[in-house]
Amino acid sequence: MPPASSWSPVEADLKTILKEYPDPLRALAEARVPAFILRRAYAPAHCQGLIRRFIERGLMRDPQDTSGKDTRNRIDIGTSLGNLGGNQEHFLQHAEGTHQLFAHLFDGFDNPVQTLYTALQALALSQEVKVAREPDGRRYGPAIFRIHYTGHTYRPHIDHVVLREERFNYAVSRFAHQFAGVLCFQNASAQGESTQAILHQCLWTPQIQPHIAAQTFPQYAAENHLAQCRVELEPGDLYFFNTRCIHEVPPVQGGLPRIVLASFIGYGPEHREVFVWS
Repeated sequence: MPPASSWSPVEADLKTILKEYPDPLRALAEARVPAFILRRAYAPAHCQGLIRRFIERGLMRDPQDTSGKDTRNRIDIGTSLGNLGGNQEHFLQHAEGTHQLFAHLFDGFDNPVQTLYTALQALALSQEVKVAREPDGRRYGPAIFRIHYTGHTYRPHIDHVVLREERFNYAVSRFAHQFAGVLCFQNASAQGESTQAILHQCLWTPQIQPHIAAQTFPQYAAENHLAQCRVELEPGDLYFFNTRCIHEVPPVQGGLPRIVLASFIGYGPEHREVFVWS
């Protein structure tokens, strides 16, 4: 890895990123950079318009609803492999329902899923970006809206279909590297914290896992002087990062939920395809 002082997100347009990093996904895989950030990749006004649509269609809880009938602090619009992958048939059937929902959910707005895929394709160069699928052609979910309400947090962790979830029976298990693409739709508070993630300059290894399991990683990071960076986003901003880097998300504070569109990405320089799923 590079010296700690130089480990910071790269914020630029796609043309500049490709000029400075001729193979951007390899740079992410090697953790030479913590993240690539594309500002205003998606129109903020369309973010707000789609959030209103989600509320009107009952896809998410209205933050103004004080009835207390729905107490979930996370709501998904889409299909989560992490949550549903224990039953492959159910997961794939649910994913097909997500494709049907997304076919018209964005009518009248720019398609945010396509925005994410188009940006990723530019970073993937000659590799083909496509929705992850099993050998029989059945597709995974293309992306997922994660809606986090007050108090929701992610402690230091990694996301990896093999190293963390051990889902060897899925086609995406063949990719050595896993990334995430995250498009900010709404911060928890217009006046408050806009940190979407804290990334640590530490790739997961089996030796790190006991610190994650015991929730002592912050002490380990401090003792070993590990660099970290905060990813600060506004609605419409998009970023990509290596999910094998230990990362965390601060608790949601305030009355507004934190809303993102997210996808996982399977990558290997030896593969012709880059698979995307949720």
